[in-house]
Amino acid sequence: MSLFRTELRRLAKRRFTRYMTLLGLLVLAAVVVGVFLTNQKIDAGQLAKAERQAEQQYQDQVRWSEQARVDCERAKAAGTSNDDRYPDDCSQISPPPREEIQAQWFLPSTFDFRKTFDETLIPFAAILALVGFVVGASFVGAEWSNGGMMNLLLWRPKRLTVLLTKLAALLTGMLAVALPAAVLWFAGFWGVATFRGSTEKMTSGAWQSFVLTGVRGVVLVLVVTTIGFALASLGRHTAMALGGVVAVMVVGQFGLGILLGLANVRWPEAYLLPTYLLAWMLKTVKLQDWDSCEATFNGSCEPASMDITWQQSSVLLSVAVVVILGAALWTMRRRDIS
Repeated sequence: MSLFRTELRRLAKRRFTRYMTLLGLLVLAAVVVGVFLTNQKIDAGQLAKAERQAEQQYQDQVRWSEQARVDCERAKAAGTSNDDRYPDDCSQISPPPREEIQAQWFLPSTFDFRKTFDETLIPFAAILALVGFVVGASFVGAEWSNGGMMNLLLWRPKRLTVLLTKLAALLTGMLAVALPAAVLWFAGFWGVATFRGSTEKMTSGAWQSFVLTGVRGVVLVLVVTTIGFALASLGRHTAMALGGVVAVMVVGQFGLGILLGLANVRWPEAYLLPTYLLAWMLKTVKLQDWDSCEATFNGSCEPASMDITWQQSSVLLSVAVVVILGAALWTMRRRDIS
């Protein structure tokens, strides 16, 4: 009997795997439904209403400016205008230009597929990555806890083959969930844009960019699943993986972020894991130092900036997988299994 098929069947039949996967898919479905219910398709009537509201706000600003100018002149005539409420020249009080009050401020939320869809791929990848991490940790952690791993090694004594086959079955199962979920995610938000937004200006380049982002999201899911599996195998318990994540995120990330902020370290975000995960999904994350000045050709100041790219994130993720999975394989080979 094939060990791979056996492990794949064991993974599929575990109640925890089924419930956790179902929960993750329900959360994804709830996100799609929530976006559908909170957006509207903009029609000519809503545009006209928004234009009227923008004009009304402009007129309100005109009346306020006129009243403020009158009050300023009265205060100057009475000699009480030196309390910094008014400028030295009352004629400077004027309403904002009409074009600065935009009608789109008064439009209801609408889902523009081209502008917004790539942002939805971040929670998609995050939710499935969480599912993969917990399922992967539980899949091998339960085998260590209940003695199943020792019994399996009596049948297949090649330790590394057994562990890697389990990982291959786990990743195959996660891929079988993630790929259809990604297709349904695309289809679901296309439907949201069709009925509650806009699908205009979609080009082949835009589709290619979205597909590549989706592929990176699926890769992230597999990477996080592998790390959860390796941590649980390393500690011989599911709690090892979960405790490791709590330690890294709460102590390592929040604590490190506070420490870097107190130390006034430049680019503190560059030392935090979420920055690299975000850069992996968005291709680039731009960090800015607001305590610096970079001169421009027009004589103004711009904050210094640094880009974190998906290539840098790929190096970090690769190193994490190699180190953690390598440690799990090394301990599997070297230590006593009994």
